[in-house]
Amino acid sequence: MTSAPFAPWELTGESIACLAHWPGWRSRPPLGRGLHRLPGPALVVAVCYTGSPVGPYLELAVGEPARLGARPGWTITAMVVDSPESRMGGVLNWGFPKQLGTLRWTAEGRSRELRWEERGISVRAEASRFVLPVLVPVRALQHRADGPVVVPGRLRGRANVSRVSVSVDDADDPMAGLAGHHIGVVVAGMRFIVKPARHPAGLTTSLRAPLRAPEPVG
Repeated sequence: MTSAPFAPWELTGESIACLAHWPGWRSRPPLGRGLHRLPGPALVVAVCYTGSPVGPYLELAVGEPARLGARPGWTITAMVVDSPESRMGGVLNWGFPKQLGTLRWTAEGRSRELRWEERGISVRAEASRFVLPVLVPVRALQHRADGPVVVPGRLRGRANVSRVSVSVDDADDPMAGLAGHHIGVVVAGMRFIVKPARHPAGLTTSLRAPLRAPEPVG
């Protein structure tokens, strides 16, 4: 299937996000040509998209701090969705490592939880009553089929400071190091725009890339 919509994508919904210390970052596999890990906590994001170019879907993603040349950003190293169209669009448009999985989202009062059934991983948040508006620029650094790309974006919404718990059933799971309690946010009324990918040109500049990379073999 190669008919997923081209970037940009505008998405709406609700999300949980936190920063989590992840031991052993130096020993994890390389990120791909041109990308270099940076020290710092990982970004864990669980999302219930109620609107997108491919319809509603759920997503769990982990980003690691990295740089491409002199550009800092987040490299998404794990991402699971429950929509084949989202998976294909994410791979071809931006090089996100999306895979398909069974995800469950629950919302009760101020509590939100996303669970990845196959891996036994859950992200749960208990939102406080403290709310503030947020407008955040986002930069992902990915390795697409045609090379490294910069993926700019913008997120806005209403953020509740939250206590976020990440649990991993299998202690040998590669993501087990993220388990624990973290300070994070629940973002309601979220509007997230993911712009077309750009190819790096020099240390700090970038040029518009083709809207879509060739489809990876296999």
